[in-house]
Amino acid sequence: MAIHTQELSCDAGGVTMKNFLAYDDSISGARPAVMVVHEWWGLDDYIRGRCEQLAEAGFAALGVDMYGGGQTGSNPDEAGALMNAVFADIPAASERIKGAAAALGATDQADADRMACMGYCFGGAVSLHAARLGMNLRGVVSFHGALGSFHTADPGSIKAKILVLHGAADVLVPDEQVDGFKAEMATANADYEFVAYDGALHGYTNPEATERGNTYGLPLAYDAATDKKSWQDMMDFFGKVMA
Repeated sequence: MAIHTQELSCDAGGVTMKNFLAYDDSISGARPAVMVVHEWWGLDDYIRGRCEQLAEAGFAALGVDMYGGGQTGSNPDEAGALMNAVFADIPAASERIKGAAAALGATDQADADRMACMGYCFGGAVSLHAARLGMNLRGVVSFHGALGSFHTADPGSIKAKILVLHGAADVLVPDEQVDGFKAEMATANADYEFVAYDGALHGYTNPEATERGNTYGLPLAYDAATDKKSWQDMMDFFGKVMA
């Protein structure tokens, strides 16, 4: 096994996206592909590492640079400003996730007909937005992502199967938002599964979450057991939807 990584840039939504591609170059031909959308911190080493994990599992993985220019936030003020700028222009955000999908699908390593999108926090919200847009995706996975909608999907228009992996103790995604999401998915006739992990807080997948939570006074915490369980739940899901 030899994991190849490279920048895969594309222009979309008014920016140059400096995406990160990872794949096992000992595998020949196209394989299932996964877009990985970052937390509000931006496309950082954590997301690159997740892409490499997916590459080791036999996927072509693309870390999606939703902020453009490879921008990252070093503190909550910077990260929040970057995130809010994306949410302030949803049409541009939509073009960016579509542009990333097109760029990934055009590579020799990706099977464009077997593509999924997953993301963390902000990236979970973006991944769910991609599903609501009716993008041609086999599956969408959200890890501790916001569940509110920027686009109301028409009944039957969501093509992707959806897996939401939520921390039951995540106060940043309150119960009212969860209930609203479930009602929305029912109205849209979406094929979705909602998993809530007992005791897990926001950011439960990121080993830096606890330190960041303590530093900035945010309700974040890493949970190693839930991180491992949620990753396996995602892999099992991909095994079904990519078949």
